[in-house]
Amino acid sequence: MNTNLLFDFTVDKPQKTVYINREFAAELPLVWDAFTKPELLDQWVAPKPWSSRTKYMDFKVGGRRFYAMVSPEGQARWSTQEFTSITPKTNYKMYNSFADENENPELPGSEWDTTFSERDGITTVRIVIKNESLTRLERMIEMGFELGFKMSIDNLEQLLADLSKQPQTENARSH
Repeated sequence: MNTNLLFDFTVDKPQKTVYINREFAAELPLVWDAFTKPELLDQWVAPKPWSSRTKYMDFKVGGRRFYAMVSPEGQARWSTQEFTSITPKTNYKMYNSFADENENPELPGSEWDTTFSERDGITTVRIVIKNESLTRLERMIEMGFELGFKMSIDNLEQLLADLSKQPQTENARSH
């Protein structure tokens, strides 16, 4: 792993916002796919030993992802994400909320604004998470969001390294 890559995680309680900036030694189309395709998301988004299980995902404006982070004992923590804006390979925005197994959201939620850029083979992902309440932000912090996110990003870095070694497919060449 390249330890010289930027990773900044900042919590601004007065603004109820989390700012994350992370660089990856991978090309933008690959990083974009890792954030927007359920078969790739499920390989990295949960901190080990937890796993991610997407029940369904429709990546389009107005579409949704319903997924769970599952503990080794089988305990599931469900979330819903509704995509509110998508600019391919550049940015997407979504509304995220915890939920029960029947997709009933636990409000308040948070708005995620995820931006992608690439320079010299290094892709930067900037995520701004605006929580609707300080209580929700504090709950995220209590649940170990920062450590869990860092662990998930380590999973992503390994996945990107593995995918970068695979032969390019026709689809990847057309990006």
